[in-house]
Amino acid sequence: MLEQFEKIRSEALEALKEVKNLADLEQFRIRYLARKGQITDMLSQIGSLAAEQKPKAGQLANKIKKEVSESFEQLKKSLLQSQPKTESVVDVTLPGISQQIGKTHIITQTINELLEIFGRMGFSVAYGPEVEDDWHNFVALNIGPDHPARDPADNFYIDDNTLLRSQTSTIQIRIMEKHKPPIRVVAPGRVYRPDTVDATHMFMFYQLEALVVDENVSMVDMKTTIDQFIHAFFGPDTKWRFRPSFFPFTEPSGEVDLLMADKTGREDWIEMGGCGMVDPNVFDAVGIDSERYTGWAFGFGIERLAMRKYGITDIRLFFENDLRFLRQF
Repeated sequence: MLEQFEKIRSEALEALKEVKNLADLEQFRIRYLARKGQITDMLSQIGSLAAEQKPKAGQLANKIKKEVSESFEQLKKSLLQSQPKTESVVDVTLPGISQQIGKTHIITQTINELLEIFGRMGFSVAYGPEVEDDWHNFVALNIGPDHPARDPADNFYIDDNTLLRSQTSTIQIRIMEKHKPPIRVVAPGRVYRPDTVDATHMFMFYQLEALVVDENVSMVDMKTTIDQFIHAFFGPDTKWRFRPSFFPFTEPSGEVDLLMADKTGREDWIEMGGCGMVDPNVFDAVGIDSERYTGWAFGFGIERLAMRKYGITDIRLFFENDLRFLRQF
C-alpha cells in the first residue's frame, strides 16, 4: 500500500511538470485533488488497513497530499502572473448611460415662485421656529385661555407651554417684536394640526404668511395685493372671492376662496386661507402703537395653491413620495 502511495506521488509531480496553462492545471486538479481525485481516494483507503499500518500510512498520505497541493498552488500562482494583462477599452461609439438626476420638489418649486412674486412687490422673507411657546402661538395673537383653538385635540402639544406651531402667524409676532414699522414681509413654513386626512386636509402642511404694518394701511391695500398675487400666480382669468370670517388676531377678517375642479371636473370653491386687518390687541402685545399704525395679514395654504395651479386633486400626493407623481413637475 505504501508503494502505491509513493507511485501516486511520483505520477502527480510528473504530471505537474507537463502543465502548460490554466486549462491543463484544472484538469490536473480534477484528476488528483478533487473530491473523487486520486489523492483523496488514497486517503480514504487508510481506513481499510490493519491497525498497526494506519499511523505510518496516514503520515505518508498526508505528507504526499501537502506536497502535491503546495506544488499545485505554486504553479497556479506562476501561471496567473504570466497571463497577459488586458486593458479595458471604452467604446465611445456606444450609447451613453443616462443618469438619474434629482429635481426640486413641487412644494419647494411653489414656495420659490411665491417668494419671487412677493419679492417683486417689495416684500422681504422671514422664517421662524416650528416648535413654539404659548405666548407666540396664542397669547400675543389675541387667542384667550378659553378659546377653542387651544384645545389639545386641535394641537400637537409637547408640554403645557410648548407645541408644534399651528399657524405661521407666530412669525408675525416675532417680526413685530424685533422690528418697528414700516413692516412688509412674507413668511413660508410648515404648520401642524391634527386634522383628519382627506383629499384637502393633512396634519402637516405649508403656509405662506404675509404681514404689512404702516401708517394708513387699509383693507383696500390688502385686497389689491391679494388680487395682484392671485393673477400673477394663476393667471389673469382666475376666479376668486372674499368671504366674511372671524380670527382673533384680525378685525375685520375674511376668507379667500379659489374656484377649483374636482376629479369629475365639477368646479367648486376651495378655501385658500384667511386674511384681515391686524387686531389692535396684537399691536399692543408687541409694543406697536395701534393708534398710529394699522396693518393687514393673510395666511394661505401652499399645497392648495399648488393644487389649484397644477390641477392636483389630492393633497396626499405631495407627501407619498411617488416618483410617478413627482417627475411630472
